[in-house]
Amino acid sequence: MTRQPTARIPAVDQEPPLRQEAFPAWMSASPANQTEAMALLSLACRKDLEAIAIPRHASWDPVGLMAVRSYVREQLAALGKVEEQPFRRSSHQGVNLILKLPGRNPGRRPLLVGAHYDGPIQSVGADDNASAMAALLELGRRWSTAPPRRPVWLVAFDQEEWGLLGSSALADRLKADRQRLKLMVSLEMLAYTSNTQSYPHPAMGRLYGNRGDFIALVANARAGLMLSRLTHAMGQHVRSKALPVPRAGIDVPAVRRSDHSPFWDRGYNALMVTDTSFMRNPHYHRMSDTIDTLDLPFLASVIDGLDAALARL
Repeated sequence: MTRQPTARIPAVDQEPPLRQEAFPAWMSASPANQTEAMALLSLACRKDLEAIAIPRHASWDPVGLMAVRSYVREQLAALGKVEEQPFRRSSHQGVNLILKLPGRNPGRRPLLVGAHYDGPIQSVGADDNASAMAALLELGRRWSTAPPRRPVWLVAFDQEEWGLLGSSALADRLKADRQRLKLMVSLEMLAYTSNTQSYPHPAMGRLYGNRGDFIALVANARAGLMLSRLTHAMGQHVRSKALPVPRAGIDVPAVRRSDHSPFWDRGYNALMVTDTSFMRNPHYHRMSDTIDTLDLPFLASVIDGLDAALARL
C-alpha cells in the first residue's frame, strides 16, 4: 500500500462488547507479555509470521521472495490442490497461488479472499503484509476442517508492491471468463495498533476518533449491504469501522492502494480489511516493520472476526 491522501467518508463503528480498551500498542509491551500474546495465535500462525516476515521484494531480495513463495505454496498445498497463475507485465513477472475450498454449498458464488505475499523494498514487512498472509493461511486451515457456507478461493497475490500486478492479472482472467464472485476480500496489514491515529483530512478525526485501535473495512458502494453485515459480525470480536466508498474510490485515492481495487475496476464487489497502514504505523515501508512491533492480540481478534464474518456470508 502506497502513501496517498484520502478524503472524508462516512463511518459505521462496531465495538466488541466489554472490550473497548483491549488493544494497547504492542510496541509498549514487556517481553513477558509478548510471549503471552504470541500464545493467542496458533502455533502454525506464529510459524507463518516468522517465515514470511523477511526481506522479499522482486528486485531488492528475489531470493527471499522465492523462499516465501515456496513456503506459502507448501502451506496451501497441505489443504488442497494449489493452482499457480504465472503472469508477466513488461519486465516484471510473478506467480499467484490459488486454493479453492468447496464450502458446504458448492453451487453458490465463491468468496475470494486474498493477501499479497511479496514485501516492500528495504523492509521485512511484518505488518505489510506478513500479518495478512498469516491470517489468510490460518483461515484456510480453519475452513478446510469447518467449511464456510459457500466456496472460498484463497489467493496469495504476487507483485502487489510493483503496482498490483498479481491482482490485476487475476481480475482480468476472471472477467474474461465471466466468473461471478460473491465478494472479493483483500487482507492488507492487520496487526498494528497505536494510541494515536493520524488522518490526511481533519474531519476524519471527528468521524473515526484519535486512537488507532480499530480495523477498517473499506468497500465499494455495490457491496454496501454486505459491508454493514460484515462490520457488525467482526465487531463482536474486534473494534471495526466501515468505510463505504463510491465510484470505485476514484475520488479517494488512498483507499485504492491494495489488491481489491483491480476488482473494483472490473465491476466486482470488493472489500479491503486493513489497520489503516501509514495512517498509524510509523514503521510502514521501513526495516523497523518487524514482528516485535505488532499487536498480536489484535491480530488474533481480527482473525477470529474474519472467520466469524466471512464463513457465514
